Amino acid sequence: MANTKRELFLKRRMRVRNKLRAMANGRARLSVHRSNKNISVQLIDDVRGVTLAAASTLEKDLGLVGKNNVEAAAKIGAAIAERAKKAGVEVCYFDRGGFLFHGKIKALADAAREGGLKF
Repeated sequence: MANTKRELFLKRRMRVRNKLRAMANGRARLSVHRSNKNISVQLIDDVRGVTLAAASTLEKDLGLVGKNNVEAAAKIGAAIAERAKKAGVEVCYFDRGGFLFHGKIKALADAAREGGLKF
């Protein structure tokens, strides 16, 4: 049974999302998206359906436009932790999507934890 990379990614994303949804308990979701050129993260309140805070390498004030490396991911993690504090969120759960918890995703999560977010 030959699954394509995209099919495996989508299966993994749905498996992760469904497990997290079962244990969400009203907390905000820290959702990560990684492309070949950029990385972005959003803090989402699924109950109300609103984005509470967001950070991306596409923002010019962060000075990371077009960068998608471990250092950029760490800076984005620190930025989202700071913005989450301003939004009044301290506890959330980490939705890595279909991405493996390794490299850039792990660096982003570690920086967000160091910034004060608990997940």
